[in-house]
Formats: sequence, C-alpha cells, structure tokens
Amino acid sequence: MTARNTPEGPLEGAVIAVAGAAGPAGRATLLRLAEAGATVVGADADAARLAEAVDAARYAHGGATVTGDTVDLLDLAATRAWADKTEKEFGRVDGMVHLVGGWRGSATFAETDLADWDLLEKLLIRTVQHTSLAFQEGLQRSDRGRYLLISAAGASRPTAGNAAYAASKAAAEAWTLALGDAFRKAGGEQGPRTAAAILVIKALVHDAMRAERPNAKFAGFTDVTELAEAIAGVWERPAAEVNGQRLWLTPEP
Repeated sequence: MTARNTPEGPLEGAVIAVAGAAGPAGRATLLRLAEAGATVVGADADAARLAEAVDAARYAHGGATVTGDTVDLLDLAATRAWADKTEKEFGRVDGMVHLVGGWRGSATFAETDLADWDLLEKLLIRTVQHTSLAFQEGLQRSDRGRYLLISAAGASRPTAGNAAYAASKAAAEAWTLALGDAFRKAGGEQGPRTAAAILVIKALVHDAMRAERPNAKFAGFTDVTELAEAIAGVWERPAAEVNGQRLWLTPEP
C-alpha cells in the first residue's frame, strides 16, 4: 500500500462525486482524484464492480477516503438522495464527474434501430439530467464546484451509422452548457464560482482493450489515465475560464 505524498493542491480536501465509477474510466478517475487528495464518492449500478473499483483506489492511496454507493441514476429521487447524502456526510460537494457511457450504432443510416435511441437516451441524456439537477445547488455552495461531462467528437460531426449516439451526446452537451449558463447567472458580476464543462474525446482506450487487440492502433483515442489527468486538471483552472467550455482532448473536427 502506497500512502499519498502529494503537495497540497486544488483538490486537497475536496469532495468529488463520480457517476459511472465502476468502468475503466471510472477506476482511473477514482485513482487520480484520490491521489490528488480528494475524498471520492463513486456511484454505479453494478455493486460488485463498484466495490472492486473503490477497493483498488483505497489500496493504491492508503490515506484517501474513497467510498461507493449503488445508485440508480435513472431515478431522479434516488440521485437527489445520493447528492444530499454525500453533502451531509462530508460537509460539502465540490465536483460531479459524469462518466456514464454507452454506445450503439449501425452500418448505415437506413439501418438505424430506434431501440438504440431508447437505450442511449437513458444512459447518455437522462443520467446527465438527473445528476445535474441533483448536484447543482451543492456545487454552487462550493468555492471550487465543477460539473464535468465526458463527450465525444462525434457530437459535433455525426456520421451516418452513429445517428443515435451522436444525437444523444449532442443533447447531453446542450444540457451541460445550460447548467453552465445557470452557474454564470448565479455568479453575477463577479463571474461564476462554479463551472460546468465538457471534456471531448474521440474514444477511450485502456489496457484490456490493447491486450484484446494487440495490433490495433487506436489512433486518436484517449487513454483512461490521460482522461483522469485532464479531469483533475480542470480544478487547476479558474471557474470563469472553463465554465460553458468544450475542452478538447482530441483535435477539433
């Protein structure tokens, strides 16, 4: 077990909630935020995988507080209860990192299955709606609140076989930008103290994917550890600088 030995920075003592914490990006983010000195509260629908992710972050950073809650983010009341519990238990909430993902596509536009939209609307839009509504007030009470959405370049340049996915991501981006406008208005003449921002990638890659496809190039993909580093880095920038912005981790189309 390695104890943290990190100079005090913008995440030291912060309380960060991570939605979709059990996947590869979630695991990397829990590790990075814990390393930076944050208290990290992960949520996922998969209790077993979430417990593994939380245990891994705790083991890697022995001095860190990392917890996990099994939450149905498609249930607004349950999401609000999670946000309220987090703030009550830790006294504050300084971040919500939205990592809930999913993908469905087709070979051609004509072959698009609208059942894919039904699924992606829930995963990629409804969960964003619920987490943003649940955490907005708590984040505004913070002196360093951040709401971060992970999106895809395809939202800005959709392809024929990705209509449902791109449209879902575009809707999630619009919702997040509306939250950013609420933060701007709440800040008044002083400017926003809280920020909502979008980190844009082409796609993610992690070690298990490379092991399964050793000859693949994964050109333009963002490693989950690089994403986690970029997430942590948002707290190093002033709220007014990042609020309402798309932060590109891949070349803009």
